[in-house]
Amino acid sequence: MRKICFLFLFFLTIVVSSQESKDSYKKGEWLKYRIHYGIINAGYASLTVDETVEETKELYHFVGKGWTTGMASWFFKVRDQYESYVDKKTKLPTHFVRRVNEGGYVINRDIYFDQDKHIAKIEDHKHKTKKEVKAVGVQDMISAFYSLRNKDIDSLKVGESLELSMFFDAETFPFKMLYLGKEILSTRFGKIACFKMRPLVKSG
Repeated sequence: MRKICFLFLFFLTIVVSSQESKDSYKKGEWLKYRIHYGIINAGYASLTVDETVEETKELYHFVGKGWTTGMASWFFKVRDQYESYVDKKTKLPTHFVRRVNEGGYVINRDIYFDQDKHIAKIEDHKHKTKKEVKAVGVQDMISAFYSLRNKDIDSLKVGESLELSMFFDAETFPFKMLYLGKEILSTRFGKIACFKMRPLVKSG
């Protein structure tokens, strides 16, 4: 479901941050994508925003799902779910959940972030292993999407980029989103003013 993960990021090209609140998202927001080949549906992906409280901390709870449907499921069944719990004050993740089942390939993993001690505790339930690695000010796969949405794009000049540290599996990777300018897109909903971005992804 790598394509679905990139769809999450490419949605940034048509999102404009709200000026009514400090965050560009709020509880109750949902996004849904349809992956199709012509009139044939292959699958769907969704993103939702909720709120919760853990140990007096107010958290955002982001959930991303991806699944195949119809004939696509006959050949390659996908049932993926990603969850991220993010501290409302620091905007950094405290817990990342990854549940992947792609044609029998299974990932069942939880990552707990101690942002004060700069540690990520990784629990791999499939292989029954636990380990700790260094992680300084990182975002996970889902929290990164919302973190980028909160960035001030209006102040960027063409050629400048938004940057963050992305934690994936057990490593930290630098991530950049290059600003290419503004563009008007014609859609079924009319013409929409967009920020044009290009994600720069590390090879491999």
